[in-house]
Amino acid sequence: MRFENHVFICTNQKAEGKACCGEVAGMALVEKFREIIAEKGLKGKVRAQRSGCLDACQNGPALVIYPEGTYYGKVQIEDVERIVEEHILQNKVLEDLELKF
Repeated sequence: MRFENHVFICTNQKAEGKACCGEVAGMALVEKFREIIAEKGLKGKVRAQRSGCLDACQNGPALVIYPEGTYYGKVQIEDVERIVEEHILQNKVLEDLELKF
């Protein structure tokens, strides 16, 4: 496997009035993840990138982390460092942000 963890952040944009994660919020999260990943020396081991719809629109901004497939919802910029530190580095699911389907 090329990356130990792969973070897909929804940047989908739907028509006005429909629930969605939104390109603006999603891209801000992508950039913050990339910043924290670089700061922690994880570049090349962990990849964060934009994705299309993750079908979690009511819980946006949403993301999914592979290989385990853990979904997180209502993610804010302030949550990114904690996700990297706890989920990626300590393999601990953040139950307060986890989406269970």
